[in-house]
Amino acid sequence: MNNRIIHNIFRFTCFTFLLLAFSLAGKAQELNCKVNINYSKIQGTNTQVFKTLETALTEFINDRKWTSAQYTVAEKISCSMNITVKEHTDDGAFKCELLVQANRPVYNSSYNTTLFNFKDVNFNFTYLEFDPLELRENQIDSNLTAVIAYYAYLIIGMDMDSMAPLGGTDVLRTAESIVTAAQTMSEAGWKAFDDSRNRHGIITDYLDEQMKPYRQMVYDYHRMGLDEMAQNADRGRAKITVALEELKKAKENKPMSVLPQLFTEIKKDELVNVYSKGTQAEKEQVYTMLVDINPALSTEWDKIKSSK
Repeated sequence: MNNRIIHNIFRFTCFTFLLLAFSLAGKAQELNCKVNINYSKIQGTNTQVFKTLETALTEFINDRKWTSAQYTVAEKISCSMNITVKEHTDDGAFKCELLVQANRPVYNSSYNTTLFNFKDVNFNFTYLEFDPLELRENQIDSNLTAVIAYYAYLIIGMDMDSMAPLGGTDVLRTAESIVTAAQTMSEAGWKAFDDSRNRHGIITDYLDEQMKPYRQMVYDYHRMGLDEMAQNADRGRAKITVALEELKKAKENKPMSVLPQLFTEIKKDELVNVYSKGTQAEKEQVYTMLVDINPALSTEWDKIKSSK
């Protein structure tokens, strides 16, 4: 075999490998989720079921293609789901709390901002070791997979909203459809009016027409504000101030919505840091807005006004 033939074979092999690599990268799943199950409160039982469930959930979340959107491996959304088991019986009944967190990288920096952080105190389900974790369209028959899928779609939708104005609408509608399908389930967390700070309350508020300023705020705060700060801190901070005006508008549109409160709880330390370098006029303006939005965090907002 002469050198020319060998060279052509080598080129073809490299080209085929690159096509495969790009194909796989384009079809990567959306989530890179760390699942942790804390069962320290459970005594005198077989602990292997918790480890098996942890592995099964990790695979269920990370190996599934949740949307038709194209993600590369580098674009996967970093998130975590920490499950604290409060009660467990031999027949597979679990009574748990679920802490969900999602992060978003800030452009041109090593900083990751928290996009979502929420404790679901009503995560109860039935699971026996090695039960298959399945999710079927238009049919909810497992509270375990329904809750996990709801938060997966919520995280992806919120991340999309932070990248493009109202960019996550279709994905968020899927989360809403899970809530609708789950209305016949007996487990808590799905019903309207049970608690404004539950799964139903969050997605219903998020997609409410009155809350469009909130969703615009998610984009302006992250894409126009934080992503700009590495390039021009003053311009980025000014965009964040505009975003907070939209947050205040959302609060005025729907005073009972939990979303403005939840957002400020998540971002309080970040906001103090962002405005530590702001002008005194900026600090006064933002302080007044944030006290109106979430007066329960007035002590935190005082740090903005008093920062030097």
